[in-house]
Amino acid sequence: MGSFELFIGTDGQFYFRLKAENGEIIASSQGYTTKQSAENGIAAVKRTASPAQVVDLSLSQSATS
Repeated sequence: MGSFELFIGTDGQFYFRLKAENGEIIASSQGYTTKQSAENGIAAVKRTASPAQVVDLSLSQSATS
């Protein structure tokens, strides 16, 4: 199972990152001035990510390779 890590950056702001089961970081947050705000961000990701649909914008882009 993946996990969220909540931490304080070198700038003193709170951040979170989402890690996959293999430990790879798959998402990183913006900086938050309070821990509660970062926790709210985690809750928002949990709430919206699971039911979110995938919009494939690559279909409308020309292939360059």
